[in-house]
Amino acid sequence: MGLIHIELFTTLDLVGQAPGGPDEDPVGFPFGGWQAPLIDEATGAQILAAYEGTDALLLGRRTYDIFAAYWPHQKDGEIAELFNRVPKYVASRGTPGLPWAGSTQLGPDLAGAVREVRDRHEHVKVVGSLDLVQTLLQEKLFDRLDLWVHPIVLGVGKKVFDGGAVPTNLTLLEPPVAGPTGTVYLRYGLADGTPRTGDMSAPDRGLGLDDVR
Repeated sequence: MGLIHIELFTTLDLVGQAPGGPDEDPVGFPFGGWQAPLIDEATGAQILAAYEGTDALLLGRRTYDIFAAYWPHQKDGEIAELFNRVPKYVASRGTPGLPWAGSTQLGPDLAGAVREVRDRHEHVKVVGSLDLVQTLLQEKLFDRLDLWVHPIVLGVGKKVFDGGAVPTNLTLLEPPVAGPTGTVYLRYGLADGTPRTGDMSAPDRGLGLDDVR
């Protein structure tokens, strides 16, 4: 069984909508392209490293359409070569045309189809595709969650955990790395179980409520 990696660019308030440009997802969202002023060489290197070993892409319909209009026309660069070469699996409720070479629409049983993709490939990358991400979070159908958290707050827009998340434990895979613009790279892995609760005033904690007032 392979691994499903979710790769997302987010703001500090975890908005992940339209980071790349104003035309990505403009309806009701005035900040399309918010990532562009914050991109730096360190983040670029992290992104390239994150895609090493990718052998399939798993995309929502909107992200697929954006990528299909751009990447087939880019012949130079590691990302272009990778994205054009590997199979693309597309989640859509409609019957879209899929002009990008190597594209396949997933069946109506999305969770089952994603599991089949994971069984077929070693490293499957989910890029953007926030609606699809909600399903993967709800079903716990992911193994890695990579977040590039940028030092801005938008207050509006679609969020990473926007109604799809369920109680889930994650483990930090490596120490966070901050770039020169303040973007922090966080890498998490799915862990067993669900979050526990406790009481910070319990005697065995050695910390009473009076200590933190």
